[in-house]
Amino acid sequence: MADEILLRTENLRREFGALVAVDDVSITVKARTLHSIIGPNGAGKTTFFNLLSGNLAPTSGKVFFKDQDITNLPLHRTTHLGMGRSFQITNIFPNLTVLENVRLAAQAMGRSNFRFWRPYTAFGDYLERAHEVMAQVGLEPVALLPARTLPHGDQRKLELAMILAPDPELLLLDEPTAGMASEQVPELMALIQRIQEEGQKTVMLVEHNMNVVMGYSDVITVMHQGAVLAEGTPGDIARNEAVQIAYLGGLYELAL
Repeated sequence: MADEILLRTENLRREFGALVAVDDVSITVKARTLHSIIGPNGAGKTTFFNLLSGNLAPTSGKVFFKDQDITNLPLHRTTHLGMGRSFQITNIFPNLTVLENVRLAAQAMGRSNFRFWRPYTAFGDYLERAHEVMAQVGLEPVALLPARTLPHGDQRKLELAMILAPDPELLLLDEPTAGMASEQVPELMALIQRIQEEGQKTVMLVEHNMNVVMGYSDVITVMHQGAVLAEGTPGDIARNEAVQIAYLGGLYELAL
């Protein structure tokens, strides 16, 4: 496992009036690992992701990416630095083809991102990149279909392809298996793991599916009421008494 720290936070805090959604969270994320953030509903996980990616500004504290302070950078700036972000609700252009969705995601990071009046065939490099990424996630056969016609599992793959198109170093995936049939989940997670390992990428995952979390994570951070309750390997977390009481309910105590 790599020792290089790709992302870290220092006493990150976000208040919404009297509600403290993220309570002085300090974590480090090692490069080229899969780091999961778990916790019960309302624990602050998605708010924490929004602070990391620039969707929200913190009340206090700092975020560092590759030792650069990115605390107050908006989402479009963190994207250009090498962070890709997905959301709980699938975020695609439903009336565009699969190819157009991925090509636009690649183009948004280039110098031609505002040249909308040119025909798409003029953007050869972006088309090439789009085809590479579609092949990577297994969507090349449906490249010319409208995105809205894809089943939900393939729409999740399309969203992943759009995140991958700019070739980010860090993927922030918020509930990537949400709404998927149980038999589809292993395929998507195997794909994410392969992308992470072969592409030398770092993945941060917010996920409620404990089989996914325990089966694929290198490190797990458990949040509870906005704060970090525990952190460690899947085995460490499964044996942690405080986590058992607050979240796991004993489900994994005997299994790991």
